[in-house]
Amino acid sequence: MRIDILTLFPEMFEGVFSQSILKRAVAKGHLELHTHDIRDYTKDKHRKVDDYPFGGGAGMVMMVQPIADCIAKLKSERNYDAVLFMAPDGHTFNQSKANELSLFENIIILCGHYKGVDERVRELFVTEEISIGDYVLSGGEIAAMAVVDAIARVIPGVLNDETSALSDSFQDGLLSPPVYTRPADYEGHVVPEILLSGNERLIKDWKLEQQLARTKARRPDLYEKIVGKQDNN
Repeated sequence: MRIDILTLFPEMFEGVFSQSILKRAVAKGHLELHTHDIRDYTKDKHRKVDDYPFGGGAGMVMMVQPIADCIAKLKSERNYDAVLFMAPDGHTFNQSKANELSLFENIIILCGHYKGVDERVRELFVTEEISIGDYVLSGGEIAAMAVVDAIARVIPGVLNDETSALSDSFQDGLLSPPVYTRPADYEGHVVPEILLSGNERLIKDWKLEQQLARTKARRPDLYEKIVGKQDNN
């Protein structure tokens, strides 16, 4: 899978992409990550990529031309399954969307900045707009990092234990159960006995009970969806 990221700050991605799971994904050949400085595509001699908004208002707006030319160059080299724009008013990103995007071959992710991008960019080039929550960041870079990480970990072969991603929160609509490791007794706080029993069936049942209880307590919206599906069946 290849992901091309269009940004004004490519250096922001260096640390994230050179560590942990993303680094291993690239090293194993399961993922290609490329950043592109939008300023390299502007026709302005001062490398300007933004301008004042028509109609007035606070903030600056990223111009069409540099973004359009960057996307055109990339599309001349390969076909893309999606052009994503990180935007606070986009569709809320979730595990289901991460799973879906992980099946694509080539993706472009556009990171906005300042007051946003010229609306014509969204109309002409963007196939889907994605938000990571109901809040505003200074730019789309941090949001793009989160999306890339979520996609990467469900690509087959990226994790050493491929079943690990399948047990993540939200994969089955529920939050993950609590997990423990050694020591079994830490200053009187002990691991639930069932987890030490070796009985796989009972452990599986316990984990599901914990998932349901935790989801009901912390995310009643998700819990209601699960209960509703069960009632309909």
